[in-house]
Amino acid sequence: MTRRPPARRAATRRPGRRCGKQDAHVVRGVVAIAAVGLVVMVVNWLIVHWWLLLIMAVLAVLGRIAWWQRRTRRAQWEEAQARALRYGLAQLDALSHRQFEYAVRDLMNRDGCADAVQVGGRGDLGADVKATDPLGRRWVIQCKHRRHGERGAAVGTPELQVLNGTGRPVHKADVVVMITNGRITQPGRVFARQQRLHLVDRQLLGSWAAGSRPLWELLPALPPPRRPSQLS
Repeated sequence: MTRRPPARRAATRRPGRRCGKQDAHVVRGVVAIAAVGLVVMVVNWLIVHWWLLLIMAVLAVLGRIAWWQRRTRRAQWEEAQARALRYGLAQLDALSHRQFEYAVRDLMNRDGCADAVQVGGRGDLGADVKATDPLGRRWVIQCKHRRHGERGAAVGTPELQVLNGTGRPVHKADVVVMITNGRITQPGRVFARQQRLHLVDRQLLGSWAAGSRPLWELLPALPPPRRPSQLS
């Protein structure tokens, strides 16, 4: 009796990669058609309701105008506040040294020095405030605040020598100024005249801070303007 060979199992076919790729192409095609159809629907709707687009455009323009007006009014208010800035000597005496530097910066800004900046601190090389006046002159200011005002230690020649050594050579200043809410010694005043340094003592500081005239109208013998201006 002959034996039959064992029957072979039918091989199970697995779906090929080609079918998977075809399905992916079909899905992408459906999505693309749906997206195009949505765009067409939106465009047709906007064509029919064109007046909505006009209203949206008008609202956008009005919103932009309102934003610009608010910004302009705020800038005008800030400018008016800056011009109205006043300090009494008692207020200045009550400040810390750093606050005094910021007060001097704000006064220079009030007078029209838009770039006035406080730079005092470690390694400032004798400059506490820098500014450019409307006539183009570069100012370098050193501030000496005395807690007890006129009864505090007077600013003398050593402090002025430091300022003189850096004001023009290092900071390229046209106007080099020492400002204090206290006193300045007589030898210091002599040295300042010799070196073309400008001094703002307690009395002159009080006139400047509480008044409305810019500092360059209160100081004598300033260098000529660098550029033409309405103030020249």
